[in-house]
Amino acid sequence: MDVRNDGGGHEIISIKGILGLLMGNIDARDNGKRALAEYLSRDLPYKLQPDDVYVTAGCTQAIEISLSILARPGGNILLPRPGFPIYGLCAAFRNLEVRYFDLLPEKQWEVDLSSLEKLADSNTVAMVIINPGNPCGNVYTYRHLNEIAETAKRLGIVVIADEVYGHLAFGANPFVPMGVFGSIAPVITLGSMSKRWLVPGWRLGWLVTNDPDGTLKSPKFVERLKKYCDICGGPATFIQAAVPTIVEETQEVFFKKTINILKQASEICLQKIREINCISCPSKPEGSMAFMVKLNISLLKDISDDIDFCFKLAKEESVIILPGLAVGLKNWIRITFAVEPSSLEEALERVKSFCQRHSC
Repeated sequence: MDVRNDGGGHEIISIKGILGLLMGNIDARDNGKRALAEYLSRDLPYKLQPDDVYVTAGCTQAIEISLSILARPGGNILLPRPGFPIYGLCAAFRNLEVRYFDLLPEKQWEVDLSSLEKLADSNTVAMVIINPGNPCGNVYTYRHLNEIAETAKRLGIVVIADEVYGHLAFGANPFVPMGVFGSIAPVITLGSMSKRWLVPGWRLGWLVTNDPDGTLKSPKFVERLKKYCDICGGPATFIQAAVPTIVEETQEVFFKKTINILKQASEICLQKIREINCISCPSKPEGSMAFMVKLNISLLKDISDDIDFCFKLAKEESVIILPGLAVGLKNWIRITFAVEPSSLEEALERVKSFCQRHSC
């Protein structure tokens, strides 16, 4: 960097120095995009280009950008229920009507595709799929993802695939990226480093156009997407500069250790939940870091619903659990198992004591 003194004791950066900083920012961004394109291409039947990747400040910004560029007057978007609440907030901010389709707990939280098709019309811009599931802890099969892509093709809409928990699968179903089906229907994939690499504070995410047929690569769409990303800004330059080293040199043993820890924690949850009469788990967790369980309010006294349950549980036992209503399901609760096993066991013992104390 070219730093000089102005004669008055103040250091100033020359034009050359400023240009050097700007070029450094561009190099960090481009190298990060290249590394992410190569990393994400490993699981696809085609090769992504760096221009298919847009680096964002976490996955939340990727959600906001994707909904903003797809929004149009009178448009609507199809969101899963239960789902991640940020989608509804971003849609409302962009005047997109939200239409919720159900996930089926008795079928490992698969999409109810028949009801989804009835919700769509000529103003539907996209549907959102979260896989591995948040808040449900499910992992979709190749077959079901193919069915989702074929449904999107019939409806003529884009699939927004939220894969922030990508590869965090520890059950019978391996993780399959929705981008595998990009030749059937255009896919916008959203992801982040926060979960798989366990660095949530870094705020580095991505938006990727998985579209081998070029539906999302019209000059107008690409220009709009680029301009929106420029307006929003992105992650800090030094974080972007670290991306190539992180994605290329992280050892497989690190990922396997994370998977083993999550699998062990999920099994602890299932074992403890089976000991509580008023809570049932229709679908065992197979991925991500949380899952949904159902409350039987009729077995509890002085508890009116899931919100009342969670409020009194926090007050009496100092255990915080998210009420299902927050993610779209009344009288369910979301349990996070990304916790130290000893703390998880203690917390669920407290939940058990609470339920016994309030049992009818």
